[in-house]
Amino acid sequence: MAWYDEAVFYHIYPLGLTGAPKENSYGEPEHRLNTLIPWISHIKNIGCNALYIGPLFESVGHGYETTDYKKLDSRLGTNEDLTNFVAKCHENSIKVILDGVFNHTGRDFFAFQDIKKNRENSQYKDWYCNVNFWGNNEYNDGFSYDNWGGYNLLAKLNQHNPAVRDYICDVIRFWVTEFDIDGIRLDAADVLDFNYMQALRHVANEVKPDFWLMGEVIHGDYTRWVNEGTLHAVTNYTLHKALYSGHNDHNYFEIAHTVKRLYEMGGNRPDGLKLYNFVDNHDVERIYTKLNNKKHFVPVHILMYTLPGVPSIYYGSEFGIEGRKERFSDDSLRPSLSYEDYAASLQNNDCTKLISALGKIRQDSKIISYGEYKELILTNTNFAFARNYNGKSVLVTVNNADNDCTLTLPAGSSSEYVGALTGTKVAVNNGCINVNVTANSGEIWIPTDASTEIFEPVVLEIKESKSVDIKEVKEEKTSQPEKISDEEKVTEIKKDIQEEPKQKPKSYEEMSIEELQEAILEKMRKNGPVTDQMKKDVMENVYHNSLVTWVKSFN
Repeated sequence: MAWYDEAVFYHIYPLGLTGAPKENSYGEPEHRLNTLIPWISHIKNIGCNALYIGPLFESVGHGYETTDYKKLDSRLGTNEDLTNFVAKCHENSIKVILDGVFNHTGRDFFAFQDIKKNRENSQYKDWYCNVNFWGNNEYNDGFSYDNWGGYNLLAKLNQHNPAVRDYICDVIRFWVTEFDIDGIRLDAADVLDFNYMQALRHVANEVKPDFWLMGEVIHGDYTRWVNEGTLHAVTNYTLHKALYSGHNDHNYFEIAHTVKRLYEMGGNRPDGLKLYNFVDNHDVERIYTKLNNKKHFVPVHILMYTLPGVPSIYYGSEFGIEGRKERFSDDSLRPSLSYEDYAASLQNNDCTKLISALGKIRQDSKIISYGEYKELILTNTNFAFARNYNGKSVLVTVNNADNDCTLTLPAGSSSEYVGALTGTKVAVNNGCINVNVTANSGEIWIPTDASTEIFEPVVLEIKESKSVDIKEVKEEKTSQPEKISDEEKVTEIKKDIQEEPKQKPKSYEEMSIEELQEAILEKMRKNGPVTDQMKKDVMENVYHNSLVTWVKSFN
């Protein structure tokens, strides 16, 4: 058992939360990281015992175009500030993991600058992939190179180069020695070389007991990355998608089948595949924005905290804030927040009350952290499962319908259960419990003989559902009536589209991700044969802004 087996994470994007400038002037340090110190008590108070924070190191803009791996971004402060911040987290029994952006660097990184200066004579010319001194780029460097996601701002490191591996391994050792961190989240792990990651795992095993390596992976067979030789966990984007769409579509089959497939992928063992579970982060829309029915905030989070895996809350989402992804900016997903504005949230914000209660339930119950998973009931609107450990069972029930339901669940050897959110006690009769599950909500049923916690009722009044705004394909005609139903509006839009004999070609910005991927492949085909690896690289890029930049990079 390691600390991360019982972890509940809080996730901070520091440049956003602190309101740092979008561009780095490389000036005198601004000690914005210190403004996050009050958040440490908040993190603990809502039941989190681990923090994922990053990116943190000197960079050009958003943090993922690294300039210096060994210096805290001057917009955030100094190395001493980071050392102090981690120490205060540890004083509050909070583990800390940082963002490791080891797939690429920024153009201001010392090795890249040396290539610009010395060209073919640079000792670092093999630090990057496919540096071609016969080529050029939009910066007019007089050479070309591989990048990440179509952005030449992100120069791809040559992970096969022993010097690069040694340097990055030394960075990890430095972070542990200098800042005393407890783990690293590897950015873009799904495009990292596996031998490279194995070298990083070797260092992780060396630097600190239970040092955790977690990787950003969008999709695929997660066991390729999560194993004894590579990473401890990866981001569970598969469950992320199922959790919100399964509620929006009133389809618990999607969620249950996703969990079953992932559980089987880990050998049907609770310790087989412990993934990093989340419902939103710095790259995707806020869960409160994505849910058609805001009341589903409750069952979504009950599931995230109780299903196999390690739960994580993205800063601000515990307050139920909105955040919509924009085509040209992720700023709305990474807002600046004032701690003082939310200092009383545990008393007056129902979303925060729920997250706090779930965090404490999770930390109190080893059954949820270590128990095997067993599906009990599954319909479109009702879902129940058990987590079984050492002869005891925690039972979880959720309901996405607008009416209450009654469920009968096998109760194992216990004689009484208590609802950890409502405080309701139910007796076991004939080996089962009969429980009421309120509309658009859920409950975690814990054996009274398996917990020392006294569960106080959590009164929740999450906002009523809001109708989803329909994005109009074209402007409404001025002759349309002032009031029109959503169904009529959609019909009118479809009719207008069908009646138009010719449509103006879409701009790249207007294209969907799938359309952009096909456009890139088509441009590649015009330049020569498209290999399977080239196609794989394109199809695995699911970021709209990145794809737009990539398709525009072709001549």
